[in-house]
Amino acid sequence: MSLITRHLSLMLGGTQVLDRVDTCFERGRVTAILGPNGAGKSSLLSCLVGLHLPDSGTVDLDGTSRAQIYRRDLARRIGYLPQTADVHWDVDVETLVALGRFPHRGRWGANDADRTAIAAAMAATDVTGLAGRIVNTLSGGERGRALLARVLAGTPEWLLADEPLASLDPAHQLDVLDCLRSIARQGAGVIVVLHDLNQAARVADEVLLMRSGRVIAHGMPDAVLTPDRIAETYGVSAFVGHTPDGQRFLIATGRA
Repeated sequence: MSLITRHLSLMLGGTQVLDRVDTCFERGRVTAILGPNGAGKSSLLSCLVGLHLPDSGTVDLDGTSRAQIYRRDLARRIGYLPQTADVHWDVDVETLVALGRFPHRGRWGANDADRTAIAAAMAATDVTGLAGRIVNTLSGGERGRALLARVLAGTPEWLLADEPLASLDPAHQLDVLDCLRSIARQGAGVIVVLHDLNQAARVADEVLLMRSGRVIAHGMPDAVLTPDRIAETYGVSAFVGHTPDGQRFLIATGRA
């Protein structure tokens, strides 16, 4: 079960944001997409979910062209958390999270499976205690967790998240990373855009490094997050070390 791009290219505003990108993402794994600003990370996610149609190339979902999959079926199978955390109407957290079940609902509305999924998603993101709060009265981090809960409520086969750690305090960052790992262990594919190299090393089974719309490297974190690759991608020198318990960490030490 895989999500594959072949020779994917995209122009936006006269800029080549993706340039013949070939990737293969697998179910049951967490893939972290890394790269400097303007690398094409968010554009790649938007093409994977169908928000942008590529100028050339293809996206295949489990052996079928994404273009041939009905929108409702696609909405059941792919959950997408965008980078922005805007909510443009006054709605409480539980109602917002329940919107994630919309692609699954039949003509009679919510059923027990919907209610179970909503409750589980709220518990996983630590927003159960915020159920009655209006979303736009929450802090940025609380709102971000509520929006993640909405995506999780849909129990997607693929979860694509664009910088889900933004605005979160360190404890909730760790909680979200653990949640992503748990989702992958249950068999879903997780593709997440991150900026923190250490968080990526902690959570990812695979890392995709991008720069200027192209793939620099794709593989296991230890093989990809090396000083040479980091210098090539970010233009900085980096020190790679290990904590006493074996956790890998990276420190940018200066311009390369």
